[in-house]
Amino acid sequence: MTGQNTPVVALDRVTTRFGADVVALDEVTLDVHAGEVVVLLGLSGSGKSTLLRHVDGLQRPTSGAVRTLGVDVGRASGRELRALRRRIGFVFQQFDLVGSRTVLENVCTGALGRIRGPRLGLPSYPRALRREALEHLDRVGLADRAFQRADTLSGGQQQRVAVARALMQRPEVLLADEPVASLDPESSAQVMELIRTISRENALTVLCSLHQVDLALGWGDRIVGLRAGRTVLDLPAAELDRDQAMAVYSRVEAAGDLLAAAR
Repeated sequence: MTGQNTPVVALDRVTTRFGADVVALDEVTLDVHAGEVVVLLGLSGSGKSTLLRHVDGLQRPTSGAVRTLGVDVGRASGRELRALRRRIGFVFQQFDLVGSRTVLENVCTGALGRIRGPRLGLPSYPRALRREALEHLDRVGLADRAFQRADTLSGGQQQRVAVARALMQRPEVLLADEPVASLDPESSAQVMELIRTISRENALTVLCSLHQVDLALGWGDRIVGLRAGRTVLDLPAAELDRDQAMAVYSRVEAAGDLLAAAR
């Protein structure tokens, strides 16, 4: 259990190496509190996806500590990690829907971690669960597409289905790794607005990686910039303008100066 002031996600001087020469994360310290929407910005290869993978134990640190929902991820057993992952939703850049299945069945699969036995086809899911899935589809504006094949939807619609599927886990933390990278600007804004709205309504903690600075400033509570595995920026979105946020993508010194000025 986590107390009221205890971070939901806490990284303490986390360093992660791949082989002898690649440092993916370098002494990263980060606290994320309940209900926050924290956006990670940074160049490709800066460590954003690696950081997200540490939160649910898909990646373990070389040194330092990661605690998620009170669980020491680096020391957790396989059983403890499986239990933790049932409390964490994950939305990926690729929607990972089963295209030949209906939208409703795809959403139902989000509950597989909390029901027993394999499921084959929509009728194999309990009626109450199907009703819950339909409610989540209504929430993302796609209840009228429930019995449509998933591969007939647009990219933005498929990503909204993926969000509904993640909500079926009843998560306490939602991780989103470049969730709008393949979408057009209008669809991107719709998906980010949806994530933001759900966070507010459910007090859901969100940790999201993006490249789109304008979306980050518009929908995030807090912006964390990564460069070469290091944290170079960590400020409330309301205290940043676009040029300052873009410094994460230019010179390390520029972003570092922002941090120094804020302290």
